[in-house]
Formats: sequence, C-alpha cells, structure tokens
Amino acid sequence: MFAPVYLDHNATTPLDSSVREAMLPWFGDRFGNASSRHEYGRAARKAVDEARAQVAAAVNAHPTEVIFTGGGSEANNLFIKGAAALMKPGLVAVSAIEHPCVREPARQLIRSGWRCLEIAVDGVGRIDLAAFDRVLAEKPRLVSIMQANNETGVIQDVAALAKTVKTAGGWMHCDAVQALGKIEVDFRALGVHGLTLSAHKIRGPVGVGALIVDKRIELAPLVAGGGQERNLRSGTENVMAIVGFGAACELIVSYREARSRQIAALQAVLEAGLVGLGARIFSAGAPRLANTSFFAIPGVDGETLVGRLDRAGFAVASGSACSSAHPEPSHTLLAMGVDAALARAAVRVSLGAGSTQQDVDGFLTALGENLASLRTMTAVAV
Repeated sequence: MFAPVYLDHNATTPLDSSVREAMLPWFGDRFGNASSRHEYGRAARKAVDEARAQVAAAVNAHPTEVIFTGGGSEANNLFIKGAAALMKPGLVAVSAIEHPCVREPARQLIRSGWRCLEIAVDGVGRIDLAAFDRVLAEKPRLVSIMQANNETGVIQDVAALAKTVKTAGGWMHCDAVQALGKIEVDFRALGVHGLTLSAHKIRGPVGVGALIVDKRIELAPLVAGGGQERNLRSGTENVMAIVGFGAACELIVSYREARSRQIAALQAVLEAGLVGLGARIFSAGAPRLANTSFFAIPGVDGETLVGRLDRAGFAVASGSACSSAHPEPSHTLLAMGVDAALARAAVRVSLGAGSTQQDVDGFLTALGENLASLRTMTAVAV
C-alpha cells in the first residue's frame, strides 16, 4: 500500500509501539470495569491509577488533579462550561487564536447571559499585552489562552499571563494539547486553574485526554452519572486508552529534550529551503515549537498545493485538521493581520518523532517541482 511521508504530526501522531504493547492486554484477558469490586475490577482500577500517576508526573501535577476525558475538546468544554455553570454570568475571554473547541464553548455561554471577548494578538501571533490589559480591566471571570498554537506553533508566556489573571480575580485555563511532548508543560509553574492535554498528539491513542484541575476549584460535570473521575466525568473508564495515555506520557518524559533538539535541526533545514523557494514563514519572529512550520507561497492556493503534495507522496496540512471541513482562511492568520489571499495560500508542515533528513529533502524537492508546474500553468492561463 502506498504510504506518503507523514508530515502532519500536529493533527495526530502514529501510535508508538511501546504504547501499543502496554494497551494490548486490555483488548483481551484484561477487561474489567474499574468500578467493580472483584479482581477484574481491581486490576482495571490499578491500571487507571497507575496511568493517572504517569500523566500527572509528565506535567508536575498531583494524580488527584487528573480528570480523564474523551479527548482535548471535551476537556476544554469541561473547564469552560463546568466553571461557568457555578458562577454568576460575567465575562469570558479567550485569545483570538484559540482552537475552535475553546472558542465555541466560550461563545455558547452568551446564551446564558455571559459576555465573550477575544484577546487580540500581534503580527507574529503572540498575545497583544495592551489588548490583554484592556480585557483584564473588565474583570473577566474566565480566561483561556493556549500554550502553543496548533497552526503557527507560537508559544505564549502563559505563566506571566496567568499571574495577572489571578491578581484580577479571574480563573485561568490553558489548552496545552500541542505543547505537551514538545516543550516543558508544568502545571505548577504555569499557575493555571485548568490545563488540557490529549494523548493522540504524543503518540498515544485517539479518544482520551485529560483536564488537570486545581483541587481548590469546583466545576459542574458535563456528564452526570455514576460519579467517576471525581464526579466530573461519569461513565465507565476507557481503561485501554487511559493505559495508553499513561504509557505515552512516560515515553515523552524520557525523550522530549533530545527529540526536540533533533527536530529543531530538521526545522532549520526545512525553513531555509522554504525561504529559498520564495515562501513566507508565518510567526518566524516569535518563539515557536521546533516541529511546526506554517508557510505560504504568494499566489499559490494552499489547498491545491496540499493535494499535489499528497499525490507526490507527502502528507501535510493547510491549517488545523479540526477545521478542515471549512475552506475559509485560517482564523489564526486573520487574527494576526495576514491578508486573506495570503492566508488561503497557507500550508503547515509539522514534524514528528519519525521525521528524517531524507523526508525533509524529499519534501523540498517535491514542493519545488510542484511550484514550477503550478507557475507554468498560471503563465499559460494568462
């Protein structure tokens, strides 16, 4: 079977073989319900508890602060809606470049009497501090700012922002889904009330995530029932996926720094090649994830280029995978002030654990060949 070179690790990552091995017993003889009192149930509970400790250790949290969810989107919704449900309606503020699973639940609160504001970013995608101060002056009850952007890879100074939000009396949430495994994610150092994680971005299974919740705050559950997960996420635990999440967290702790250096070296080669082909690299002047390069070739449609590269054997993206059904320009780039025509040309390459120098060289060759072909077609059409 034809298998394109995979350069879309911000969308999802391949399951690591060691993670698969940890999960395999739970597809067979180990099948107990973690709430059952017999030996099968006790074994499942022990596995969940061990995974909870592994996830907590990866982000410097206490195991009792880890709430397992069905993924990052659910965790984001749990914090925003769960916090709002126990507060008087007020102001919720999110950055203008948040993932839709933060922006949309924040907007839904408007139906319940809340106001919703977006915090502007500057031209490279970092929080505009003057705009942030203006929003804080309105005393938001809830603020959500991601640690690293899924499209540009831009890293925010969440710890400094959270400190200011707390001083203003608000609750601070951070979506760290893209940051986990690529940079340090430290719940204590960030100083946030809630932190969202997802397994499938770190070579774990799809369908499991976590919300790290400060034990001093109270949330209303999205799903009521048997009271699992500190009564915040009722339902029988997905033990095999949770075990995989724990194994993936243990894995990233062991290799993150060395892997980041390796990927940063590949990114330098990639981006030098992109510039040589006439690309504009978005957010090049800001601290970014070492694996993420979001670029555009002026005059070349991003979706068209992604399709051609796929046929040439390279899997890349034109933006956020979760928004791929909507062909509008990237909301992240528009928030940064990028012209809509250039935003439509955007293509994202996100490297991962299996990426090699050969992959990068091959991609640049394929990109150059396709650009030459597209420009020839454009010249003929004119």
